[in-house]
Amino acid sequence: MKHSLIILIITVFTVLGCKSPEARKPVTVSSGSFIDESIERNKSLNQKETKAIEAIIAQQPEKNYQTSGNGFWYYFDTKIESDSLSTPNFGDKIVFSYNIKDLKGTTIYSKEELKIQKYAMDQEELFSGLREGLKLMKAGERATFIFPSQKAYGYYGDENKIGINLPIICEVSVFSINQKE
Repeated sequence: MKHSLIILIITVFTVLGCKSPEARKPVTVSSGSFIDESIERNKSLNQKETKAIEAIIAQQPEKNYQTSGNGFWYYFDTKIESDSLSTPNFGDKIVFSYNIKDLKGTTIYSKEELKIQKYAMDQEELFSGLREGLKLMKAGERATFIFPSQKAYGYYGDENKIGINLPIICEVSVFSINQKE
């Protein structure tokens, strides 16, 4: 009797232990709400930055700010009207300097800190706003750009002096543009 009871218990545990695993259902189901919330947050941030930038522009009516098709604002401190000079194209070598300020005008990086830059147009790393801004300039020109955060260093900042979602002002001077051969 003891043997039959032990055999029965072992058989029951063996049968139950060999049961094939069943797939578990997910605890939560994604409905896309995170993406929707992210979109709304970004729209709100963009509206807030645009209002702050437009307020700065309104305080400086003597400066003829223009809106670029790439989502930033700019004006020329020095404009070259000559047709003999051209704006840079893909691969052209540009020598320029720039500084970075916050919207209050406080310098974040000076021209001395950033040094003179040598850049191959669209072939090297450069934040998108400055890359697009350089395409508007000729050698000898100086321009001031106001970039919303998504055209500057965006959500991560530069992980040094520029914080997250920080719109910036850049004063840029182009010294030379050497055409790609």
